[in-house]
Amino acid sequence: MYDVITIGSATMDVFVESDDANIVSVRRKDKKTEFMSYPYGAKLEITDFDSQVGGGGVNTAVNFANLGLKTGAIFKVGHDIYSKGIFKSFEDKNVDLSNVIQQNEVSTGFSIILTSFEGDRTVLAHRGANAQIKKNEINFESIKNSKLLYIAPLNGDSNKVLDEIVNFAKENNTFICFNAGTTSIRKGFNYLKKIIETAQIVVMNKDEASMATGIEIRPDTRGEKYSEMPIHPDLKSIFKKLKVCDYQVIVITDGGKGAYAYNGKNYYHCPIFDGPVVSTLGAGDAFASTFCAALQRTNRNLGKSLMYASVNSAGVVSEFGATQGLLTFEEIEDKLNKNPNYQYKVIEE
Repeated sequence: MYDVITIGSATMDVFVESDDANIVSVRRKDKKTEFMSYPYGAKLEITDFDSQVGGGGVNTAVNFANLGLKTGAIFKVGHDIYSKGIFKSFEDKNVDLSNVIQQNEVSTGFSIILTSFEGDRTVLAHRGANAQIKKNEINFESIKNSKLLYIAPLNGDSNKVLDEIVNFAKENNTFICFNAGTTSIRKGFNYLKKIIETAQIVVMNKDEASMATGIEIRPDTRGEKYSEMPIHPDLKSIFKKLKVCDYQVIVITDGGKGAYAYNGKNYYHCPIFDGPVVSTLGAGDAFASTFCAALQRTNRNLGKSLMYASVNSAGVVSEFGATQGLLTFEEIEDKLNKNPNYQYKVIEE
């Protein structure tokens, strides 16, 4: 019996940083877009370089295990040098890999992460095996024998198994935490709603939530008098549309503005936990999986679970690699005890 089993992607991530990278901002009346740029045709020096294992299925499995949960993982890889690196990275992670799918004819997922001097990144991703998970390759008994199924974004053809997975989990009373990906979101809200209504916990970032619901978040013109109510009216509308069942908790992350949770009665807001930013890759996986695990730890205290998630996410962004800065529950609690002014807010309906 697992405490949690994850399903998602597994990649070999190569991090590249160059001091010659530029950040270019393009603005128009209602939108600002930023691009990472390099001199065209130039040969540039690499300032920093590293390779790490990543992917939503891997990152969250490692985090759950690090937090002390009995963890299994489902992901798909090829038979190549990258899959060897992925398996080797799990040698000391205490994650059951007996349900991992391996196939000769496909290549393991691979990503090049271009990091900027601000710590943000642009990812060049080759999905490979991650986009080719088939129904007959999944050990559904492992899902049945788990208390929680954590679904990381499933891309490409792998998304076709999503309906089967969530329906099976629901029929067998396995709780679901669903972290929606763009492949699911682009199918439209009517499709997404069928998936969301099976999940007890739904996690998205603000842009994904806006895309999923079709509700655009307009520029904030509320002024200083709203400083004590840090939630935009449009974001409230998004929460209400996403919460399709009474038993659900909806979580939306908002970058530097922190994260929110909604249970149908109150909104909870937690600011980011301050710390150095080296790379933001993996921060969302750490946040979502820590929140799920922390709910049991905190007796379903949504605000405190957001705090746990924010602290662990801050640890991840402080280092290269999506799992390098992960903390245990004891380490998270130690940081919170040392920062008593770090608190969440409850915003009533």
